[in-house]
Amino acid sequence: MEASEASVDRIAHPWGGRTPYGAHEPWPVRVDTYLEPGVEASRVQRWVQAASILHSDGDAMDIAVVDGRMVGVRGRAGDRVNRGRLGPKDLFGWQANASPDRLTLPLVREGGRLVECDWDTAMERIVTRSRELLEDRGPGSLGFYTSGQLYLEEYYTLAVLARAGIGTNHLDGNTRLCTSTAAEALKESFGCDGQPGCYDDIDHADVIGMFGHNTAETQPVQWMRVLDRLEGPRPPRLVCIDPRPTRPARRAAVHLAPRIGTNVALLNALLHEIIRTDRVDHDYIAAHTVGFEELASRVKECTPLWAARICDVPAARIGEAAELLGTADRLLSTVLQGVYQSHQATAAAVQVNNLHLIRGMLGRPGAGVLQMNGQPTAQNTRECGADGDLPGFRNWQNDGHVADLARVWNVEPSAIPHYAPPTHALQMFRYAEQGSIHMLWISGTNPAVSLPELSRIRSILAQERLFTVVQDLFLTETAQLADVVLPAATWGEKTGTFTNADRTVHLSDKAVEPPGEARPDLDIFLDYAARMDFRDKDGGPLVTWHDPESAFEAWKRCSAGRPCDYTGLTYDKLRGGSGIQWPCDEQAPEGTQRLYTDGISWAHPDVCESYGKDLLTGATAEAVEYRSLNPDGKAVIKAADYLPPHEAPDEDHPFQLTTGRTLYHFHTRTKTARAPQLNAAAPEVWVEASVSDAAALGLGEGDLVEVTTPRGALRGRLRVTDIRRGLLFVPFHYGYWDTEAGHGPDDGPPGRAANETTVTDWDPASKQPLFKTAAAALRLVERADGHHAPAPTTTASAASRADSVPPTTGGTPALVTQSGDISPDREEGAR
Repeated sequence: MEASEASVDRIAHPWGGRTPYGAHEPWPVRVDTYLEPGVEASRVQRWVQAASILHSDGDAMDIAVVDGRMVGVRGRAGDRVNRGRLGPKDLFGWQANASPDRLTLPLVREGGRLVECDWDTAMERIVTRSRELLEDRGPGSLGFYTSGQLYLEEYYTLAVLARAGIGTNHLDGNTRLCTSTAAEALKESFGCDGQPGCYDDIDHADVIGMFGHNTAETQPVQWMRVLDRLEGPRPPRLVCIDPRPTRPARRAAVHLAPRIGTNVALLNALLHEIIRTDRVDHDYIAAHTVGFEELASRVKECTPLWAARICDVPAARIGEAAELLGTADRLLSTVLQGVYQSHQATAAAVQVNNLHLIRGMLGRPGAGVLQMNGQPTAQNTRECGADGDLPGFRNWQNDGHVADLARVWNVEPSAIPHYAPPTHALQMFRYAEQGSIHMLWISGTNPAVSLPELSRIRSILAQERLFTVVQDLFLTETAQLADVVLPAATWGEKTGTFTNADRTVHLSDKAVEPPGEARPDLDIFLDYAARMDFRDKDGGPLVTWHDPESAFEAWKRCSAGRPCDYTGLTYDKLRGGSGIQWPCDEQAPEGTQRLYTDGISWAHPDVCESYGKDLLTGATAEAVEYRSLNPDGKAVIKAADYLPPHEAPDEDHPFQLTTGRTLYHFHTRTKTARAPQLNAAAPEVWVEASVSDAAALGLGEGDLVEVTTPRGALRGRLRVTDIRRGLLFVPFHYGYWDTEAGHGPDDGPPGRAANETTVTDWDPASKQPLFKTAAAALRLVERADGHHAPAPTTTASAASRADSVPPTTGGTPALVTQSGDISPDREEGAR
């Protein structure tokens, strides 16, 4: 069908128009395009392929270049992930690259302030400190904290130089904050990381369960896919578990809004009902799993009535959800931060896996699990060993795996620290606080806004004894506290690969030059490795590659024979067409759509990535224990009892506080706040409370309120929504770089960062921080006096009485080229 063009405000209508389709049909193409005002498509000199860097969808796109600068983007019609569609952050976020406040020269601290210098000065300062610490205190005095936004080639290089060059166990990513529970849950159930399902399962599912996953705002393009199914013949039914009135909740056949911290109780009740009604696949359980009898016994008394008292949801609605989940012919489940950042995170995520295992809902179209990611390259952090794993999903407890990795790197096994689990991020900051870590290299992340209990994090980073290196695009709140700041190139200014949440690998090519003397992260890591003169066991260079493609080839050798096998991929193969899902090797030269199509592949004791942990205590299982439990390498059905949250509301702090995301921003707004349309859509922090709670406190829309917990406080305008009673919500994106204070509120009134209030606590198994468990108080600071909360009206933050609030609009429309049968949004535009 001929393409038609429509001018659509993609802030007010973030998901665009509909292209309905039915079950088992291909998703129609719709190509979304945005060019800066005054630029016609005919003027574009080059279109350079890339994929999204502002969420984990992996939306494929092309960057428009005119006279050496970015002028817009368009979706890639032939890509399996998005079929040409782009979300608001995709369409507008690229503008941040050209911000006038980009870092263009290195900075070093002199006399208490940061001053510009050349690269040799900055790097020699880092190298000198590294060598001093290695000589005086050993490799454990150095730590590396990285991102979920770099490229595969950069993570792999960092993993090699940190683990085999420095020899430190202290290497983790901010993926610890968003996706470590996903990885741990997959390891607990299947012995190995890697998504069993894929996005194409949306095309086939007849029931889609969304567990703590606000798909509309965190994966907007896949929500477009769900919307198109909902508007077509034979639409799926949605089960949504979320305490907020998200867009998926509003379209759900069953929406459950449980009390924060009670996910395990609710999931145990759902499992109880499915087992009680015998809606289980006994043949699949017998052939492919261990542990079913234990699960059945543990949930025997977990009735909907029992869970209703704990979760504060109607028992009848729990039964309705169990009916849908238990009778689905093709069930797809997605999970994200509502589970991962809440109490008993891994235990709850594993119960979603259990739901699929007992129903035999794996390995076929429409039957799968997506333990989702929060960042664009979170999957690569895990694969490459730049977080709490060894590269290639190798098991740190398995001496054979360590020896195999040592062979790939040509070092002795003893050179790779594996005496204990790799150190997780919050423990690294604790070591820095206690004084055992003396150098912390932070790349591509902003812990002075993103970690919990920010006053504590600022005090750690400000210690004189801690030498801090920050590698980033802007002078972030964290960079302001550093000893050395390195200006990095970003997406569109360098070449590399990244892998999305459903294992799709994309190549992102360099489109323009970085500003000033900013360098790709890979070049910075290679420079450091060369200056440190890291050597292998034969005296040759430890890091033997010199550019992105040679680094990719080195990674392929490391991935060979492992679950995330990349050996069938090349840069040439990834250019010009669609992204390709790993494993891609001789047996699957075009990639692998779904895992576990013929049983469980990577759970055998000899090959598994992990022997598992106790879900309640986090205690690591030993090889002999795992071998006894699972000698044949089946999926493990692991039960978990419900435990109450560590922090409960009381007289002084009567509310529960949860933090989260909004559609228009990413991470700590370092990029999205520099895109005018995105910033205008959500320019400032806000606080959400329910209609009944606001009325009880005499509060109204737009009032300036203060949220207080035992850790700290923040202030924001109030948005009165249909959120569950007793719960407050604050978006976590807002820090201080764009305020007069600059880097925090320690010497002034309460700030606007949600993490001033959150608790230093983490899940025992995944070590993911628990951002959704705080007890809080709410009080009036001043009346609205005509103000409204600066919250979007298009999202879960829509006001309870929407007509009283000005609608969210972007002003400048994005040009959307749409192919196929298009029907207008029924509901998804501005309210």
